[in-house]
Amino acid sequence: MGLREIKKEQTRERIAAAAWRLFADRGFDQATVADVAREAEVSLATVFNYFNSKEELFYRPLEAFGTRLIDAIRTRDAGEPVLAAFRRFLSESTGLLARIEAGDPEAMRQAHTVNRVIADSPALQARERQALARTTDDLAVLLADENGTKIDDVHAYVVANALMGVHRALVEHVRRRILTDDHPTDLAADVRNLAGHAFALLEQGLGDYAPKPEN
Repeated sequence: MGLREIKKEQTRERIAAAAWRLFADRGFDQATVADVAREAEVSLATVFNYFNSKEELFYRPLEAFGTRLIDAIRTRDAGEPVLAAFRRFLSESTGLLARIEAGDPEAMRQAHTVNRVIADSPALQARERQALARTTDDLAVLLADENGTKIDDVHAYVVANALMGVHRALVEHVRRRILTDDHPTDLAADVRNLAGHAFALLEQGLGDYAPKPEN
């Protein structure tokens, strides 16, 4: 990475850090992009050079989840059903939960801040729904393509929505626990247990669906 790219990334990170401080302190809806620009000591135009919207300032790190998920499904081994790959990806994407389970107080503080800001902002909740819907659509298109069916394949969309439904349900469960339980050290284990039951239900109908085709 050249000096120019390093400086650009440093500016991006400074803006994002300033935004997070303001969102945590004031709430997402109360903090403006102009406030973020002042906090980061850059112009308003500079903020928009790096981020298209205030929602992107908040969700940029979180939306990377969808990209990683689709990549994990696309690159799974030949013959592996999509449910198995999806389940493995979720089990490996513990993030803050693993740190909370290990007793990291900073992870708990971060998780509480993130979920409190989202819970208090209808705009962020709408953006979250849009991001999940986009990932669901991308997954359905990938499955339809692998199966050699049309892009509007109903079966692919049913499966994609069922799989993403597990993720959405677990996200909502985690949010409720984080915001109501000061010491959820058993949360990660609880989520693993709930995920296991949810995927067991899906395996009754989806266990052999969409094995990755041989090249």
